[in-house]
Amino acid sequence: MVIAEKPAAIDCGLGHACQFCPQEDVCALDKPHHNRVLIENRLAEIDQIVLVLANKGGVGKSTVSANLAAGLAQRGFRVGVADADVHGPNQSRFFGFAGERVRLGDGGLVTRDFDDPSMTQPVKVGSLAFLLERDDTPVVWRDAYKHDFVHHLAGSFDWGPLDFLIVDMPPGTGNELITLCDMLEGANVSALLVTTPQAVALMDSMKAARFCHERGLPLLGAVENMAGMICPHCAGEIHLFPNAELARSLAEADVETVARVPLAIELASASDDGVPLVVSAPESAAAKAFASAIDACAALGRADFDGAVARALDDVFAENLGSESLDEALAGLDPSAQAEMRGALTQLLGEEAARLHGAASAGDQKRGPS
Repeated sequence: MVIAEKPAAIDCGLGHACQFCPQEDVCALDKPHHNRVLIENRLAEIDQIVLVLANKGGVGKSTVSANLAAGLAQRGFRVGVADADVHGPNQSRFFGFAGERVRLGDGGLVTRDFDDPSMTQPVKVGSLAFLLERDDTPVVWRDAYKHDFVHHLAGSFDWGPLDFLIVDMPPGTGNELITLCDMLEGANVSALLVTTPQAVALMDSMKAARFCHERGLPLLGAVENMAGMICPHCAGEIHLFPNAELARSLAEADVETVARVPLAIELASASDDGVPLVVSAPESAAAKAFASAIDACAALGRADFDGAVARALDDVFAENLGSESLDEALAGLDPSAQAEMRGALTQLLGEEAARLHGAASAGDQKRGPS
């Protein structure tokens, strides 16, 4: 009996999955190994992943995802948007890339980059829409194909180093969400729930919240979309849905409301025009309504930054307190003054290190276990 030789578990170095490779038919390397390592390498360069989800369609997940990403980019974060909605990939339109396609580079599928003078770096956008022949092409896939695409979305798109990857999820708690949660085990992952005050939407949203609790997926909070509107004639506030049940249900589920976004013509127009409202009309009431949700996500990035700085400064402080330069600077003082000065420096540096460690710890507690 001839035993087939096991494929070599060597990474070829190409930044895309084997299915995109012209050498796939003749390649003798271990393909599952390559695809697994590819995803691991991508995730290692992404600090925070935020899943924007709901169990019901039409509540505004894509709108929230686009404006959340653009708002974080305006604050200096490196941001990507991964469009995981297989049957309705809309992020290409939300960022003005409808009808555009992507090419395969050495580093993987090249993202489309949305830029604006208000941002220090562009928002990187990856979507199935860039791989379809036409924007109105229906995606008729069974779960196995969806499973593969979710892996391509994370592994084959060339995200590069990111502070945040915002994932626009499809409705429901099915295959795509389960696949992502499995794939992201060990990463810094949080969820942001989107709902409307309508009772039927709330009923479905609570299912998504319960999924997060049972899965151990930290919930940053809920964004209440279509939370009333401002009358264009009298400027009075109109409540389209009663929200007492929403507030009660979220409180019972221990889910904080982090933003209330009104139903606004300019918000719909901005989405159709391909420029997130926080960019096109930052002073509008609807754009300002996203600020608290952006704050909730930005706090995760700041906590990780504070933690990294704190750990680095621990070593720096210890090294500098025992350095020859400090000894030379204090040499002109009498022994008691030297001791007093060293004590003051030690206390000052210790307080700063404690502050940074405290900020990082607070962020970890808010995020919960990953």
